[in-house]
Amino acid sequence: MNTLIRLKSPVRRALLAALSLALLQACTQETKPAFSAIDVTGAEYARDFQLTDHNGQARSLKDFRGKVVVLFFGYTQCPDVCPTSMVELAEVKKLLGPLGDKLQGLFVTLDPERDKPEMLKAYMENFDPSFLALYSTPEKLPDLAKEFKIYYKKVDGPTPTSYTLDHSAGSYVFDREGKLRLYVRYGSGVATMAADLKLLLQ
Repeated sequence: MNTLIRLKSPVRRALLAALSLALLQACTQETKPAFSAIDVTGAEYARDFQLTDHNGQARSLKDFRGKVVVLFFGYTQCPDVCPTSMVELAEVKKLLGPLGDKLQGLFVTLDPERDKPEMLKAYMENFDPSFLALYSTPEKLPDLAKEFKIYYKKVDGPTPTSYTLDHSAGSYVFDREGKLRLYVRYGSGVATMAADLKLLLQ
C-alpha cells in the first residue's frame, strides 16, 4: 500500500503542503532572470523623483512607463566617469537594435548651480538625442540624493567656480512598470549591461 495513504490525514496534508511549497520555490528559482548587475528588486529606496528635464518639462518615473529606464547621477564638467557612462549607455542602446527604442537614458545633474538647462541639453546631444537630462534645485538636491543613496561632495578648485564633484558612479535600472530592478556598477561593460536590459525588455 502507498506510504502516503497509510499516514493519518493531517500528516498527509502537511506532507503534501510541504511538497507543493518546495515545487513552487523550485519553479520560482528557475524563472528568475539571471542578471549580471546587482538585483535590487523590492528595495525601499530610489522609488521616484520629481524633477525638471532640459526642455523645462516636469518629470517623474510614471512618464516613462513602457520603457526600461537607466538613470545616472553626474555633472557636465565631470572629466571621465560621467561622459564614459553616457557613451556606454548610447552604445548599449545601439546594441539592443529595435529593442533600444524602449530604453530611456536619464542623466540627473548633481551640479544644478552650473548645469543650466541649455547646457544639459547640449550635453545630452553628444550621446543620444533621446536621452534626457534632469535637474533639481540646490535646496532639494540633498533629499533626492538621500532617496537614491547617492554620495556627492564638492571638491574646491583654484577658483570658486572651478570645483569638481566626487560622486557615486553607478546607474539605476527601472523596469517597464517603473519599478527599481538593478544597480549597475561603473565599468560593468556594454555587452553585460545590454544583456541585462534585454532580459527586462523581452
